[in-house]
Amino acid sequence: MAKVLIVYFSKTGNTGKMAEYVQQGAREAGAETELKDINDTSPEDLLNADGIIMGSPTYYGLPSNEIKELIDESVKFHGKLEGKVGGAFSSAANTGGGNETTIMAIIQALLIHGMVVAGTSKGDHYGPVSIGSPDERVKSQCISLGKRVALLAEKLTC
Repeated sequence: MAKVLIVYFSKTGNTGKMAEYVQQGAREAGAETELKDINDTSPEDLLNADGIIMGSPTYYGLPSNEIKELIDESVKFHGKLEGKVGGAFSSAANTGGGNETTIMAIIQALLIHGMVVAGTSKGDHYGPVSIGSPDERVKSQCISLGKRVALLAEKLTC
């Protein structure tokens, strides 16, 4: 059974709700999951997961400082996350508010760690995006991300 860690920062609760949906999807795919607020997460937590999914609100087209700090601190484990499966999601106040650039910034860091990131040909290609409070479409996209990461992590850890 793959272990999937979902790490998020949420100021208004929107990204936190998305994280819960991502966790639901990973669980539905049979993964053991851990949902952690960024304030309760250390870089060492990344070592114990087969899949790592990060969620952040969009601030000026980039992840929050809290998510960026975890990524920066994770440099001490460069090469030790190789082959793990990653994913990202984001929330914002505006449709053109930089959601995809936020997700891509997280994905770039995961790729530099040597992680595997699977996009999707359906819906939000890079990762789920919510404008304001997550609706049913966002819920579906988040569940799909959780499932996708969990299933791929299971395949790669067998």
